[in-house]
Parts: sequence; structure tokens; C-alpha cells
Amino acid sequence: MTTSEKDILLMNSDKNFNRLLAIIESVPSRKRGLSIETLERDKNFRDVVMHLYEWHAMLERWYREGMNGDIPFMPAPGYKWSKIGQLNMRTWENYQDVSLNQAMKKLKLSHERVMKLIKSHTNEEIMTKKQYKWTKTSNLYSYFAANTSDHYIWGIKKCEVIAKSIKGMEEKQLVK
Repeated sequence: MTTSEKDILLMNSDKNFNRLLAIIESVPSRKRGLSIETLERDKNFRDVVMHLYEWHAMLERWYREGMNGDIPFMPAPGYKWSKIGQLNMRTWENYQDVSLNQAMKKLKLSHERVMKLIKSHTNEEIMTKKQYKWTKTSNLYSYFAANTSDHYIWGIKKCEVIAKSIKGMEEKQLVK
């Protein structure tokens, strides 16, 4: 029996999601809220987790509106794809008061919801281009993959840097 693209997407999404969580959990809980010194936008695990959560939320909105026959504003109302950096910065600013625990709960729930959306479709529905008016010339797969397995790889890379930096801070303190 061959494995469908849908099955591979689900498998990779869960694998990468669990890898992301494992990196965060590899840091002692009392240190997980620390921020690192970087010129980049995401300075701690919460920043990365909320970024991923917000993109799940946007995907869910696109999906809901699109399946209801509307053409959703993408990526978000008031933003074009060329302004994605500004959208991501707005997202970062909006979640600065959220704790990592709250962020993790939100991300785990949104991950489950998106996995259910993927599971609710046949492989053909996911893979066929122009299957749905709202996906234009693309297919559902491209939207689902970009906001799950592929985006988790981005998150993994960010969290690896954060975890390594935090562990490095810990080692410097032990040497003192």
C-alpha cells in the first residue's frame, strides 16, 4: 500500500511538531522563559510559539472563509504578502504579555484543530490544484504544509538557537 501525500503531510507535521516541543522541553522549565540577545525578532520560545499559533489562526480563518464561499484576505486584512514582515512584527508585538505556558496550550490546541482539518479531506481534495476557488491556482496541500510541517522546521531552527544560547548562559554561570 502506498502512502498518500496527505498521510505524509500528517506524519511530517506531527513529527516536526513533536521535535519542536522536545527542543523546548530540553531546557529546564525555570529557564524556558528566558530571552536571548539577538537582532532578530524572536528572542524566546514564546515568540516562536505564538508566531506559529498566529499562522495556524490565519490558516483556520482562510479555510473557514474560503469554504463558506468567500475569498479570504491573505495573509491578513490590511496586509499584502509583500508586507509579511510588518504582519509578523505586529504579531510579535501583540503577544508580548502571553506566558510560555499559555502560548504552549494555544499552539497545541491549534495544531490539533489544523490536523483535524487535514484529516477531514481526501488526498485528492488536498492535492488537486484549483479544487477550491479560494486557493486560486494552488491546492490545499500548499496551505496546510506551509503552516504545519514546513513552518515547524522554521520553528525548530529558531528554538535550537534559543535552547543552545540558554544552555550556554547556564554553563557560563556554572563556571563563575
